[in-house]
Amino acid sequence: MAERDDETGLFAELRTVADVRKIAEVLPEAGFEYPELRTGPAGEHLWFDLDVTTADDAALGPHLPLDVMVHVPKESVEERFVAALGRGMAAIDWHGSWPDEPQAGHHGSPKYDGVQVVFHGDDAQWGRWAEHHTVFVHTGKFGDLLRARKLAGYIGSDVLGEPQTGW
Repeated sequence: MAERDDETGLFAELRTVADVRKIAEVLPEAGFEYPELRTGPAGEHLWFDLDVTTADDAALGPHLPLDVMVHVPKESVEERFVAALGRGMAAIDWHGSWPDEPQAGHHGSPKYDGVQVVFHGDDAQWGRWAEHHTVFVHTGKFGDLLRARKLAGYIGSDVLGEPQTGW
């Protein structure tokens, strides 16, 4: 990338208490949430409010799965985050802009350009769980398949599958 944001986006779906503990160690200030709306007996919205660093395993278990989504300073915890991941879906997002190539009609788009790695998934919008991991190259607001192919070629790869709606 010609330019890269100062922050990296991290997302993880945590399916086990062990997963929660590992991610809490890597991201001690992160907030944990239910992945889907939960309601109480009177129809009220329930929010996850336990402190994962002090709650015991028996208290955490009934609240699973949990999600965590944070932005961290670039190159601060990415390797430890990947090492802590369990079998839930997760993602790392790097925003920035691809180099301008005026002769080819390509211009960087800081709002929409970037790279995203989805662990245990093949959907840029964190859809369904998969056994494999997928790398997405985001190019502009409406996508640019030719540019994505050129960028993939820089690392000796190619675009696989159909284009998807990204950020």
